Amino acid sequence: MDIINEIPTRDDIIKSYNLIVGGIDDKAIDNSDERSYGGLIRATKGKMLESITRHLVRMSWHELGQNDSRLSIGNVKTYKIHIKEDYVKKLKNKEVREYILNNMDRHYYRTQVDIHVFIDNSFVLGIECKAYTENAMLKRVLIDFMLLKNTHKNLACCLIQLESQLGGDYSDPYMNIQYGSASTHTLMSFFETVDLKIITMLIGERKVDKPIHKPNYFKKLDEKLLNQTIEKIKGLLLPFCK
Repeated sequence: MDIINEIPTRDDIIKSYNLIVGGIDDKAIDNSDERSYGGLIRATKGKMLESITRHLVRMSWHELGQNDSRLSIGNVKTYKIHIKEDYVKKLKNKEVREYILNNMDRHYYRTQVDIHVFIDNSFVLGIECKAYTENAMLKRVLIDFMLLKNTHKNLACCLIQLESQLGGDYSDPYMNIQYGSASTHTLMSFFETVDLKIITMLIGERKVDKPIHKPNYFKKLDEKLLNQTIEKIKGLLLPFCK
């Protein structure tokens, strides 16, 4: 778990994004014999977005005037989600039912999201980071958060994506009110315990044939977009301020 130390500037973050995304393609081609091209692209984008998001959380907390020592960020710990006893008691096979009831402690599923934000040592905000998200991927995100909400009922849940492939207006972060998309809202309606905040950092729907790591399709991360992202993260952290 990381404690705040040096907080980068907005300009630092923008320069890092431009340098990494602008150079991924060349690096992937140079290393094509060592790893698959697509795998390296995905891994680099994923690690970059997680790193940027950690800095943005720290920056947001600092700008809210809060004590640095209260905040820590981790992504290693997984949480045990234990089997529901009501489910076990309804199993029709008596032998299976009795076996599980006698071994309840061994029946669990481990889950986590990309970034776990702790304030005063309490897990208060979970963030999933995606280079882009489409609705099939969103289902997995919602399931992970739903499971975590079983052990952390007051957990704030957030998806931060570079680009959106969810449809609707998720690809326009400049909008004062985002209406989302019909398919995304339909999915979220089945996960009532998860109030998922979706933050998009780049303008424009993701196009499969126009990847942003290609020079012709590169998308800028400008300061206005970055400021909007920071303000949205501040909104998630504000309830935990003193």
